[in-house]
Parts: sequence; structure tokens; C-alpha cells
Amino acid sequence: MNKILVLGGAHIDRRGMIEAETVAGASNPGSWMEEAGGGGFNAARNLARLGFMVRIIAPRGGDSNGETVAAAALEAGVEDTPFTFLDRSTPSYTAILERDGNLVIAIADMDLYKLFTPRRLRVRAVRDAIMASDIILCDANLPDDTLRAVGVSARACEKMLAAIAISPAKAVRLKAALPDIHMLFMNEAEARALTGTDVNDVREWPRHLRAIGLRGGVITSGARHVVAFSEKETAILHPPLIEDVQDVTGAGDAMASGYLAAIGDGKSIGEALRHGAAAAAITVQSPYATATELSAATLNAMLALVPSAEML
Repeated sequence: MNKILVLGGAHIDRRGMIEAETVAGASNPGSWMEEAGGGGFNAARNLARLGFMVRIIAPRGGDSNGETVAAAALEAGVEDTPFTFLDRSTPSYTAILERDGNLVIAIADMDLYKLFTPRRLRVRAVRDAIMASDIILCDANLPDDTLRAVGVSARACEKMLAAIAISPAKAVRLKAALPDIHMLFMNEAEARALTGTDVNDVREWPRHLRAIGLRGGVITSGARHVVAFSEKETAILHPPLIEDVQDVTGAGDAMASGYLAAIGDGKSIGEALRHGAAAAAITVQSPYATATELSAATLNAMLALVPSAEML
């Protein structure tokens, strides 16, 4: 069984869903949901549900929200070993969504992640966790110098390193670490932020991303094509059409989870892309950022609806 160490975001997600047509500058009827979330944490829970041994290390406050995150980790089977700051608040992400699940606006209160400094990676327990892992997954909630240090540590220990871009503003924190990252999961907006360029066809992204030193990655474009690449190969796939979309929150993290799980099992990038698309399809049908029903069995069932990837 692969051991996966996650270094990144584990916080509270709050989402308000507008029930009718959005009216800017006015009160809109809707509903509210609060749950544990974060790019790294969502992926950690997904990977644990897919049968992997997962440990997460992330900053946390000494408040009730921190207890909510801890309980969610326990429920999903994730080994939770946070840096806890008793006098601080657990980070949070607050989003307002259209009735179709698309984002209107969000506020990220993430200052606590600044305290996950490179020095934390020198703590013996963290060094031991890195050595014991088969795969390291980080996300761009962490400071840029910490991400660079994660890359150095992964290279020194000869560990596979994957990363989640999180947002266009945060994706640029990964630039110095790009040569050490084997797989970076991003959408097109995040790819534009990293490369400083745009493309007319998602098939063009691998060339631009390789040019800035990235070894491999996955670039999503909503319900349109998703492309994956490694140092030598490129694959493209059109995700299955999902009629009953509940919430797109966490879809990218699920794509990363399914893809990474397949790569961990020795599958090709084409098959890994199918597994990522299947995990994302299961997730968008759930009202939660991670689908509690996700498992190896449900993912395999969803694969029947996912077309084969085309190798480019």
C-alpha cells in the first residue's frame, strides 16, 4: 500500500448557495453549508477512501473549527498530525456560489499558513514522515519558500512530489519548486498565471509548462477537455457529462486524487486521467467537497462512463 504524506491546507470551508438568479448588490435567498476543507485536506480524505495510507501535516488553530477538521480526518481514515497554535484561529475559506454551483466570489482567511515555514520541515517528526512516505503531496496554501524547501527535501529523499495549484494568485508560489514537481494539478487560469501566456487549445499547455521547468501535470478546463502530461507523454480526455451537478467545489482536488491514486498503482497517464475524471464526476454529484461515497468500488463503477484518453 502506498504511503502518502500531505503538506498543505486543512481548514474550514463555508459555502453559500444562491437559490435564484443572482442579483448583484442585493440580498439573495439561499442556503449555507460549513465543512472541513482545503485542497490538500480534500485530496487526503479522497486518497484515504481509495485505500491509501495518508498522513497530513498542516497548521491549525486551537478552536472549535480545528476540532471540526480533526473529526473529519478521523472519519475519513487520515492520520492527522497538525501544528497547533492554541492562540490562533483555524484558517477558513468562504465562498458564494451560483445556483448552478459556479463561484461568484470567495474570501480566504489563510494567514496561519504563513507559520508553516521551512524550519518546520526540519522537525524530526516531519523529516521522519517524509522519509516514510512513497509520495508527497503539497498545495499552494503554503508559503513559496516552504514549497521550495519541500521540493528540495523530496528531491534529496528521491520521493515523488505532487502539488495542487489552489488558485491563480497562489499558483505562482510554486514557481521555484517546479523542477522538483512530478505532477502539478491546475486549471487553465492557474496555468496562465504560471506561464504568463494563454492558449487557444488545451493541448498547447504541456509545451508551455515544460518550458518553465515542470515535469508533468494535469490541466482542467471545467466540463471541457482535460490534458495530462509527463516528461515524455501527453494525453487528453473529454470528461463524461454529468447531469446532476450538486456542487463543483472539490472537483479539482478529486481529479488530483484519482489521478495520483492511479499513478501510485503504476497505471499510465492515460488511465490515470480516466481515474481522475471518474473521481471528479463522483464528487460534483455530492453536496460536499469530498464525496463520502467515494471508494475504489464506486470509482471503478464510474469508469464505465469515462471514455478512453487519446495519446497525443
